Amino acid sequence: MVCIRPARVDDLLEMQQCNLFNLPENYNMRYWMYHLMTWTYLPQVAVDEATGKIVGYVLSKMEDDNDKTGEIAHGHITSISVLRDYRKLGVATRLMRATHDQMTAIYGASYCSLHVRVSNRAARGMYADVLNYEIIDTENEYYADKEDALDMILFFDKSVREKVIAE
Repeated sequence: MVCIRPARVDDLLEMQQCNLFNLPENYNMRYWMYHLMTWTYLPQVAVDEATGKIVGYVLSKMEDDNDKTGEIAHGHITSISVLRDYRKLGVATRLMRATHDQMTAIYGASYCSLHVRVSNRAARGMYADVLNYEIIDTENEYYADKEDALDMILFFDKSVREKVIAE
């Protein structure tokens, strides 16, 4: 069984390993630590209860740039990864919902944004079909390898949708 819980400092190396194993975008330890220290309640981990091993994580933050949306608090998914053996079990969905819950309950977020590779059909399906994210835009050559990204948003507070999309 896999449990979801808030990340701790002693989880960071395993979170980084999960990232290195699965994703081409990697971050230095300072970046991981910055997220955890700044937005303590947002990063979440998936732990295999039988082994104690971290099998997935979501690294998220609250956005500081209120230029576009005025004072509308919103979160952003920086990175999410689940080890291959634990995919198709709902782990990523549970991680996302846990960070969404913290964004709204603790930080008062009205929405959450993320970027996803255009080619990542599985992630796009989860975001759109399971979690109800909307595609807002396409960011050309967003990734280091020049692949485009879809800019997606999940509105927790539907009343801000028009204002956010208009910007």
